[in-house]
Amino acid sequence: MNAALTAEELHTYYGKSHILHGVSLAVEEGRITALLGRNGAGKTTTLRTLMGLTPARQGRVTIFGADTTRWPTFRIAANGVGYVPEGRRIFANLSVEENLRVPLARSGPWTIARIYELFPRLAERKESRGRQLSGGEQEMLSIARALLLNPQLLILDEPSQGLAPLIVREVFRVVSQMRDEGISVLLVEQNAHMGLEIADHAYVLDDGGIVYAGSSRDLAADESRVRALTGASAEE
Repeated sequence: MNAALTAEELHTYYGKSHILHGVSLAVEEGRITALLGRNGAGKTTTLRTLMGLTPARQGRVTIFGADTTRWPTFRIAANGVGYVPEGRRIFANLSVEENLRVPLARSGPWTIARIYELFPRLAERKESRGRQLSGGEQEMLSIARALLLNPQLLILDEPSQGLAPLIVREVFRVVSQMRDEGISVLLVEQNAHMGLEIADHAYVLDDGGIVYAGSSRDLAADESRVRALTGASAEE
C-alpha cells in the first residue's frame, strides 16, 4: 500500500534543545495511524515538523510523493493536508457559520451542508459565537474547518483533550468515518485506549524517539506494554 506521508530520521530543535532524535514514521493511504506517548515525549513537535511550523534540521518529509521538508505550511496544506492543532484555535468572536466560511474552498465532497449532516450539533449552534460553544463543540468545529479543505490527509493533535467521555466517543466516531471516506489520518492522542481502538497502525514516542512501531491491535492486547510505553491503560 502507498504511503500518504513518510518521515525519515527527523531531528528537530527548539533553540539549542534537541527535541526529536531521528523520528521515522509512515501513514498509509486510507488508514488511521496513531502516534502515542507520554506528555513531553515530542508528539506535538513531530506534527509541527511535518506541517513545516518547526522545520527539522535533519531528515526528510514526503507527502503524496513530494518532498515537503522545506515547504512553508500554507503550501503543505494546499497539497491536500488538513491540520487540527492542539487547543482548537477557532475564532471566538465569529459564529459557527462564519468560522466555517473562513477556509478557502477546495473542490471535493466536503461542503458546509455536509458538515452539518456530519455534526448535527453544529447545525443547531450555527448562529452561536465560538466562545459560547462547549469544548466538544469547539473540537467538532475545528475538525469541520479542516474537512472543508477537502484534504487527502488529516492530522489531528489531541482531539480528545479535556472532553467528556461521551463527546470523546462522538469525535472518534467521526475520525473513523474519515477513513471510510478514504482520508488518511495521523492521530496524536494521549487516550491510548481510544487511539488504539480506531487505529490500524501505531507508533509510540518516548523522549523524542520512536520506541514502538507496529500493529495497533497487537499493542492494545499487551496491557503492560501500553502502560510502560504511554503511561496509560488500554482498558481505561
